[in-house]
Amino acid sequence: MAANYWESTQRKNWQFSKEQLASMRQKLEDEDQGLVQSFGLPQLPHLNIFFNQQINRLGKRLGVRQQAMATAQVYIKRFYTKVEIRRTNPFLVITTALYLACKMEECPQHIRLMNQEARSLWTDMQLFQDPSKIGECEFWLISEMSSNLIVHQPYRTLTGLQSSLGLTQDEMALSWSIINDHYMTDLPLLYPPHTVALMAILLAIVFRPSQNTTQAGAAAAAAAQAAAAAAGGGAAAGAAMAQPGMAGINAVTAALAQAQARQPPTPGGGGAVVGPPGGQQQQQAGAADGPAGGVSASQSAALSKEKNERYSKMHRFGLWLAESNIDIEAIVDCTQELISFYDFQEQYNDKLTREQIVRFIKARGLDKG
Repeated sequence: MAANYWESTQRKNWQFSKEQLASMRQKLEDEDQGLVQSFGLPQLPHLNIFFNQQINRLGKRLGVRQQAMATAQVYIKRFYTKVEIRRTNPFLVITTALYLACKMEECPQHIRLMNQEARSLWTDMQLFQDPSKIGECEFWLISEMSSNLIVHQPYRTLTGLQSSLGLTQDEMALSWSIINDHYMTDLPLLYPPHTVALMAILLAIVFRPSQNTTQAGAAAAAAAQAAAAAAGGGAAAGAAMAQPGMAGINAVTAALAQAQARQPPTPGGGGAVVGPPGGQQQQQAGAADGPAGGVSASQSAALSKEKNERYSKMHRFGLWLAESNIDIEAIVDCTQELISFYDFQEQYNDKLTREQIVRFIKARGLDKG
């Protein structure tokens, strides 16, 4: 059962609609409106970004694998659909979720080492003086999740489709980063892992940085990714996909529309994805992919070749979707959700988010256990 997503507890018990999620969260707040009114919280996307940052910081200290950190984030999302966040110490929940995830992903960490690293990382949380607090919280997490601890991740689908879709190493790396970023959204609770993986592949094919950008463009892209990493928020994929332009959006729309309509390739299309009339899409693609300044004939030829390869791959991906039983509308929704998240992420303020969380922890004495 564990190896089959369709028979898993993840699909049966932990896959919700947006309306169901909103209703569950509202119910938790309604149960104690006084507590909610006394302590304001950051917006949910900002909380998710903060949790992601803290898990990554703790995980890197311990050398934890990415899949275990991803599982920990899913545990936190599940737990907070059952328990109002203001009733907990999120730093303890983060530590415990990672401790439990490491067990389930077969890379266990000793509870004392986990507690020691958490105490060093969050020095203002006195409860980490006692490792037994993690053990107590572990039972709480397991209970609220009804012992449904096996998590199916999109990474397996991604690696399984690499050869079938002819993905390059750059596309694989960007897809992997996009999957990492999706844990900062509600997507793990809304869609199956294979849908998320296909969304990541689609975005990676369309928005991956050009291999033939000018040195200045490459340096700017590297600086953007370095800045994102320095901020601790991950989202390297968001930096790589910055300013995709209308050509990329048109390519995504065309590929999904073609697959959904089960249309065969257009005669004489030369592998190009169906787009706006009059070759508008390819003209936009040239404008979006081309360098800002003048280019030599060899550079222009290389750019043209890469553009054709990219649209040919989009066409191939669209045909693959058309022959499958994949829910195309779900991929569209996933794509919109993630692109919206990247826009929303620009408003994130780490200092303010942490202050709001620590405020209710201190006020309610949750920092002492």
